[in-house]
Amino acid sequence: MNLPEESSAPVSCEHPVAAVVLAGGLARRMGGVDKGLVELNGKPMVQWALQRILPQVDRVIINANRNLESYKKFEVPVVADSIDGHLGPLAGLLTAMQYFEEEYIFMCPCDSPFLPDTMVQTMLDAMRAESAGIAVATDGERQQPVFLLTNRKCQSSLQKFLAAGERKIDRWFAEEKLVEVSFAHHADAFRNINTEEELMAVEKELSQ
Repeated sequence: MNLPEESSAPVSCEHPVAAVVLAGGLARRMGGVDKGLVELNGKPMVQWALQRILPQVDRVIINANRNLESYKKFEVPVVADSIDGHLGPLAGLLTAMQYFEEEYIFMCPCDSPFLPDTMVQTMLDAMRAESAGIAVATDGERQQPVFLLTNRKCQSSLQKFLAAGERKIDRWFAEEKLVEVSFAHHADAFRNINTEEELMAVEKELSQ
């Protein structure tokens, strides 16, 4: 496994793109700790994600609902869910849509430190080629729904979806034109860290 490093040649998009790094979950499988602040190889996981995303987009926010002061140390805006109730990733995405003015919004979780440094542009190209409202990443076999790019025009449908009590991302996908983008050639792209065991396993691999 390769250790993620800061990109020496930033891959910026030709159209305005902003990003939200999701750190607002309750992390029940990791005992309720704040996963974004858990250290991997001596560095908080949210920092690994930011290191990969920042060169690819125009602006970034962290979506967090606790430990906001700690997240502010990473020198990007920290924004809590605009709706109450810990409603999941889509609440973070809606918050980003309301915060940003950029045409496109990229979303990814804070506990996935191995994102490709061309991910955003690849998804944007596919989305524009198909005139789609949403691009969702796949691992070559299945969707990875918390890794997506969407047009801000989808904000209205997302707001109505959440107001109706809906939560599941794939049900919202059915309401918009969707394109799947395969990252099968990036084996570690969607390797996230949800448990102490997974954290220890990744640290062991990195040390080797």
